[in-house]
Amino acid sequence: MGELYADVIVDISHEKLDRPFQYRVPDRLQEAVETGMCVTVPFGNGNKLIKGYVVDLGEICKFDPARMKEIQGIVQGGVGIEGRMIALAGWIRKNYGSTMIQALKTVLPAKQSVKKLEHRTILRLMGREEVISLLGESRRKKQVAKERLLQELVRQESIPYEWVTGKLAVSPQTIKSLEKTGVIRIQSTHSFRNPVRLQQTEECGQVLSETQQNIVKTVMADFEEGHPGTYLLHGITGSGKTVVYMELIQEMVHRGRQAIVLIPEIALTYQTLLRFYRRFGDRVSVMNSTLSPGEKYDQCQRAKNGEIDVIIGPRSALFTPFPNIGLIVMDEEHENSYKSESTPKYHARETALEVARLHGASVLLGSATPSLEAYYRAQTGEYRLFTMKERLTGGHLPKVYTIDLRRELKEGNRSIFSRKLQELLGDRLQKGEQSILFLNRRGYAGFISCRSCGHVMKCPHCDVSLSEHNNGRIICHYCGYSEAKPAVCPKCGSKYISGFRAGTQQIEEKLREMFPGVRTLRMDADTTRTKDSYEQILTAFSNGEADVLIGTQMIVKGHDFPQVTLVGVLAADLSLSVSDYHAGERTFQLLTQAVGRAGRGVLPGEAVIQTYQPNHYAVVRAAGQDYEGFYQEEILYREIMGYPPASHMLAVQIFAKEESRGSSLAGHLAETVRKSFPEVVGECRDNAAGKGERQHGTQDKAVCGIQLIGPAPAAIGRINDIFRFVFYIKCPKYAKLIQVKDKLEEEWKLHPSQDEMIQFDFDPVNIL
Repeated sequence: MGELYADVIVDISHEKLDRPFQYRVPDRLQEAVETGMCVTVPFGNGNKLIKGYVVDLGEICKFDPARMKEIQGIVQGGVGIEGRMIALAGWIRKNYGSTMIQALKTVLPAKQSVKKLEHRTILRLMGREEVISLLGESRRKKQVAKERLLQELVRQESIPYEWVTGKLAVSPQTIKSLEKTGVIRIQSTHSFRNPVRLQQTEECGQVLSETQQNIVKTVMADFEEGHPGTYLLHGITGSGKTVVYMELIQEMVHRGRQAIVLIPEIALTYQTLLRFYRRFGDRVSVMNSTLSPGEKYDQCQRAKNGEIDVIIGPRSALFTPFPNIGLIVMDEEHENSYKSESTPKYHARETALEVARLHGASVLLGSATPSLEAYYRAQTGEYRLFTMKERLTGGHLPKVYTIDLRRELKEGNRSIFSRKLQELLGDRLQKGEQSILFLNRRGYAGFISCRSCGHVMKCPHCDVSLSEHNNGRIICHYCGYSEAKPAVCPKCGSKYISGFRAGTQQIEEKLREMFPGVRTLRMDADTTRTKDSYEQILTAFSNGEADVLIGTQMIVKGHDFPQVTLVGVLAADLSLSVSDYHAGERTFQLLTQAVGRAGRGVLPGEAVIQTYQPNHYAVVRAAGQDYEGFYQEEILYREIMGYPPASHMLAVQIFAKEESRGSSLAGHLAETVRKSFPEVVGECRDNAAGKGERQHGTQDKAVCGIQLIGPAPAAIGRINDIFRFVFYIKCPKYAKLIQVKDKLEEEWKLHPSQDEMIQFDFDPVNIL
């Protein structure tokens, strides 16, 4: 048996030891030791036996073999919270491509020096008469500060330390002198910071509908039988998905289990937290990027200590160190913010399944517009599908008007508001009802289109839009095809051809010109920079302090405003024209979510979708709230093109300080794939990467083998003087793509450079 070496982290709670140390694995343990295991190792000059966690295994010795120490043993039952988190990091490294340290930093709490929250109390040790005697002595000596403190100690036996130093203005030195003479004792207690600042109000569980009851019973029955599963809850907007989440969490809490509730946006935290807090009280907490380091640290400690049952937050909340998770809920599971855009580029959905496997937990994915990946797996039986097609309030989905902006232009309306939207806005203002205006800025100015006929310039080879560049050309960021930017529309000859130019601020100004006195609120990147800005804007709108809420994607995701009876979608088809195979899916999801914000209370709702492409299937199906119809059309496109979920895709991203070196490295790595994997079929070669127009080769649409596309410059070819290149590999088997990644990592290790970098993105949700 050959030599085996283990990288061991000996104390993940200590900053200076938060790196692996290598140990030899003795022959007797080679078949037993695994990544994530807790082991005992000799450490330091005295070879003191301490516990550590195996983070990696390999046959290469990184240090002098003569000085290498051996692992002493495996700790039985030692795979606790830390062990599971390290095993999870190993899984992320393998499946998404990164170093082990990068993966560990993702899943383990940040190592920062965080001062504990300390409460100090001054306790009187002497009897009241003795203190009165000391008080008289202090008066004679004119020790004014000591006199104030002793006078207070005559009245009460314990006083808050901060009150004495603040209100009584007694110095710490004076307090210490009394402590030395045995008059008082300072008692210190530590507490955890709690970022939740809500007033406790009890809320009993709602009466569940028959459909909701069946979902809860099914999930819990599987769990009780020892077969926790993955479930997709497809419920229309307002159908009561959150009620199901809370009921299932209540069942898990009764069984001594904890729950994680993932939400896609920080903007959703306040409203979601409010509902859960009313049900579960201070056993609920949050975890997101707005918390201070001290608050984050304390929530991890509270979770470890069993002081909270439910954590709510975006994808990072998935790594809360709970000891015994029973349920992971992923609300609005279709949102692309669940995919990390920094290395390791993990997806919260797949990672949640691995966390659940490590804990023996159930996973519930919920959405009104499920991702194609989740729905595809539900159709193939990998997930169990539940559907809820009726609104909890008994109300109906809003009436939708699809407005053709081409016709508006021909009939003389050059405003960003269609005549129908203007009419309905005026009606709502007169009635005192609220409206939401959603600007679909996805794909903002990234493509060019004709305002007269709606035609979008597309790549003749890849069925994605061409992106406008400053050099007067429009380029495909999949295969590198490019052409000169046309001066007139090639379809109708109109001169009205350009990128879209509008923002929430301009919309707000135009709205105020049209309706003087209208009260507006904006919710976009500019107005949500501060910690509590989301909560302040949403609370103000919920309290009726504005007539119209204007915003981008963040205002249409999960919010519930009963007084909103009108939603206007401006530039609905912007997201249809981005250089991304997800364009149709994201447009359908955004429009469906936006339309679903109207009429959620007792008042009926209406929605206006303004578009240049009223006949596009994504727009038509969204207006009809027809998910199944949309899925059938979209999955056919994915199958033909070999895109996820019909196949899998790996994006290999190259970053370089010099354009020529980046282009050369991209070509070399692509050639490595061609040479190492003979099953590479139809490919898209680039013989002049980064040097103007590229030759476009034949591309076999078959997905039986490995398809190689590119290399080509990224959508934004240079950022901060770093040049960016990318090529794509498609294959039906995810495991094969992991092999490709492993091969490229091996090749990269042979030619490391500080001026170039590569990253891997499996099934990318955004195109580089």
